[in-house]
Amino acid sequence: MDIRRATVIAGVSLTALVAAGCGSNNSSTTETVTIETPPLSRETTNTAMPMPGMNGDVFQTPGTSSGEVDAFTYDAAAVPVGSSVDIESDENDGRTTVMFTAKGLAPNRDFGVHVHTRPCGPKPSDAGPHYQNNVDPAATPETPSSDPAYANPQNEVWLDVTTDAAGNAQSSSTVDWEFREDQAQSVVIHAQHTMTDPGKAGMAGDRLACIDEDF
Repeated sequence: MDIRRATVIAGVSLTALVAAGCGSNNSSTTETVTIETPPLSRETTNTAMPMPGMNGDVFQTPGTSSGEVDAFTYDAAAVPVGSSVDIESDENDGRTTVMFTAKGLAPNRDFGVHVHTRPCGPKPSDAGPHYQNNVDPAATPETPSSDPAYANPQNEVWLDVTTDAAGNAQSSSTVDWEFREDQAQSVVIHAQHTMTDPGKAGMAGDRLACIDEDF
């Protein structure tokens, strides 16, 4: 009787140990799945924030952002919301240098970039015509200057760029004059490099974006 009871007790104890071992394995498997499951939202949160390592104005869509906005994009495919631009200018001894740096634009493509006369607004046309040192007397608001004698990189500020694979680009222009006060107030990014032929001089396609800049 004692031997049979000991055998039964030993069998029950062994069954309990096996069950406990299986329970431990199931718990370990659950914990491993939890640890290895990555958070899915970390890489999709900052699409409207400035690109890393860039100081300057951040492009936003007109009417969609509260507060003061200095840079508008009218074509978010070419100039994405959250891409950014930095513009610096220096006037010295009757000469002016303007420097343009952009980050996060559409990659591997050409853009025309010019200084314009009026501030940016909800519409691309709000920035007015190109700033000209010697103003073309034949030009009107409806018919901007396209005469190479006036629409040229010596009489205007052209900052055309071609972006790299990351959408980044830099350019600068130096002219032998200084801006008239309150008459150069923005920089516009256009759809293509600037043309120079008579009747097309100064043209660079659609206005894709605009940055307020008080030169």
